[in-house]
Amino acid sequence: GVSQLTLPRSYTRPRRRSLAHRSASRSGALTLWTCVLLVSGPAAESSLTPGEEMNGSGNLMDFLDEPFPDVGTYEDFHTIDWLREKSRDTDRHRKITSKSKESIWEFVKSLLDAWSGWVVMLLIGLLSGTLAGVIDLAVDWMTDLKEGVCLSAFWYSHEQCCWTSNETTFDNRDKCPQWQTWSELMTGHTQGAGGYLLNYFLYIVWALFFSFLAVSLVRVFAPYACGSGIPEIKTILSGFIIRGYLGKWTLLIKTVTLVLAVSSGLSLGKEGPLVHVACCCGNLFCSLFSKYSKNEGKRREVLSAAAAAGVSVAFGAPIGGVLFSLEEVSYYFPLKTLWRSFFAALVAAFTLRSINPFGNSRLVLFYVEYHTPWYMAELVPFILLGVFGGLWGTLFIRGNIAWCRRRKTTQLGKYPVLEVIVVTGITAILAFPNPYTRRSTSELISELFNDCGALESSQLCDYVNDPNMTRPLDDIPDRPAGPGVYTALWQLALALIFKIIITIFTFGMKIPSGLFIPSMAVGAIAGRIVGIAVEQMAYHHHDWIIFKNWCRPGADCVTPGLYAMVGAAACLGGVTRMTVSLVVIMFELTGGLEYIVPLMAAAVTSKWVADAFGKEGIYEAHIQLNGYPFLDVKDEFTHRTLATDVMRPRRGEPPLAVLTQDSTTVEDVEALIKETDYNGFPVVVSRESERLIGFVQRRDLILAIKNARQKQDGVVSNSVVYFTEDAPQLPASNPQPLKLRRILNLSPFTVTDHTPMETVVDIFRKLGLRQCLVTRSGRLLGIITKKDVLRHMAQMMNQDPESIMFN
Repeated sequence: GVSQLTLPRSYTRPRRRSLAHRSASRSGALTLWTCVLLVSGPAAESSLTPGEEMNGSGNLMDFLDEPFPDVGTYEDFHTIDWLREKSRDTDRHRKITSKSKESIWEFVKSLLDAWSGWVVMLLIGLLSGTLAGVIDLAVDWMTDLKEGVCLSAFWYSHEQCCWTSNETTFDNRDKCPQWQTWSELMTGHTQGAGGYLLNYFLYIVWALFFSFLAVSLVRVFAPYACGSGIPEIKTILSGFIIRGYLGKWTLLIKTVTLVLAVSSGLSLGKEGPLVHVACCCGNLFCSLFSKYSKNEGKRREVLSAAAAAGVSVAFGAPIGGVLFSLEEVSYYFPLKTLWRSFFAALVAAFTLRSINPFGNSRLVLFYVEYHTPWYMAELVPFILLGVFGGLWGTLFIRGNIAWCRRRKTTQLGKYPVLEVIVVTGITAILAFPNPYTRRSTSELISELFNDCGALESSQLCDYVNDPNMTRPLDDIPDRPAGPGVYTALWQLALALIFKIIITIFTFGMKIPSGLFIPSMAVGAIAGRIVGIAVEQMAYHHHDWIIFKNWCRPGADCVTPGLYAMVGAAACLGGVTRMTVSLVVIMFELTGGLEYIVPLMAAAVTSKWVADAFGKEGIYEAHIQLNGYPFLDVKDEFTHRTLATDVMRPRRGEPPLAVLTQDSTTVEDVEALIKETDYNGFPVVVSRESERLIGFVQRRDLILAIKNARQKQDGVVSNSVVYFTEDAPQLPASNPQPLKLRRILNLSPFTVTDHTPMETVVDIFRKLGLRQCLVTRSGRLLGIITKKDVLRHMAQMMNQDPESIMFN
């Protein structure tokens, strides 16, 4: 296996050429044949290898000695060859190291090359942190714009407007004369049905305007800016090419439309799309350094680190971001990438902290501090929340995938703007009457996470405090729920049903839409309801055995906010199937280090429950729906099939399209390329023996022949193409042959026809292969591509193999 990781010398390193060869290629005036006659003396001889001198083939120039543009690149919607990229990078590094000893300038260049990775990480961190800060500030302002405007400075959000006011009191901190609702501004009335209906109407109008603007910008300028982006990023990181997905236009439009989509009040979040935005930043900075722009494998290492920076700024969780990249999105994650991801996440978090978008000197909106420890008996409701999270995850994935499939296969998919407008209209109409759905989802989660202190004015904290009531000191403090709490519970129950249903239809529309925040909101609502129920049970039945030993004197026994936090983690885990990174993100998000065990219990339970109904998370389900060629490392292949069952050609199919090493003409090669759409062709000694020599990529063949016709004299349609070191013996009347040995991969990966498919799948996964040749005793029998492997796996799982559309 190891010997096949490095390509042979003839493939990777151009040979030095004679003076005559170089002058001929420069001037183009002398033909290659006359060139040889002019050469004399040791200069010419020194460049010929002993084999060339003996066989007299030194007169034939391999025009590919000078690499030409685009060789070794890939077409859109194709998979990269990880082994080839790795080999090219090793070769480049070896060349730089040997050159660095020649002069001080070359040594400085080698140092710059070594540092370029860290520079790229610094730039990604700075840009993604800045963009996240700008998005946070813009979303705050535009969300509040649906309800009113600040008269002193229209660009202030409600909170900023009342901060700057001198007339704000602590009890009425949300009310200040500078902030006016639309009804107040237009009619002068704040109360009454007229004012309410006007506010209601304008809320819907603003929501429709924001969502229409978002979907229009996506449709016209950057169709790839829609959705979460994480399924596609996972696929790209596994080696797939989607040109334009991480482009400049996508970055610009995604940033703008993300603000509009979140502000419209739809049930979506900005966290997933921020990973896409950070990866766009990574791709942008890769183009500045040839080390990354010319090597697709190295580029993917940078994108893995960029994904970590995206989560770092989305949740203010740098370590959680690194673990998210490792656990959820990355396919190839060497130790070097781990350090660089850590650095990028650190810079991004530092940049966001400097901007301070929430004004609380924290990286997140949800920062909480609980003062009550949790008790062992509380693990039961925590685990029940985990079960709820797993069930909600399963329901959401099945419902959303069914709706997205319907969108793809029916007329619905032809009207993306109308779909967004209808969903936004329904969301706005149903959300406005309920105060918990009217506000932004982030604010809702923040309120649900909050612990009820003495200064809280929220309905959720409307407990009855009667100073005259006395109880023994070792009993639970008297906090029966007041009417506000019961009203809040009804509103939260309605909000929960609304969020569960509307999120299924919202995720996957043609606007940027993240899933983290809506999933957390569903879990936080359910958790808070459970938390209040446990709290009231503990108050009213304090003499029950499970509650007896709980409390210290004068302390709250149950923290409902903690239940909301655990519920949020459970639902997010149920949908995405994250575990380690989820727990770390949650405790970084809330600062609740003491509550790791409840979070772990809920995350593991939700994963177990959800896995019982189906192994794939929402991102894997969307990858499968779109037919991307993604070989998931988590999938196990347990079927007892062999390579011969999967390879092509199968019985009854035409024979494998191959090239011979020295008897195929340029015309034959061009005809083969025209008639087939294969990504490459095996090269054999002859059609009779079918002994395998190597493998040549289709794109490299096309470019090589095109380049030869332009640069090399005497290449015509009946010129013989040869892949051997020496030219074949041809009659003098034949046109000049074309040597293409340098684009030939002399060590293609091969397996025998009796290799178990379990091993083949493992090889494809771990080495990132595009294709693998099947041989028996050196004779070529067939080929297995990544698409064949995926189709075979789908067939074995009773799924439609034709759903895998790309190679």
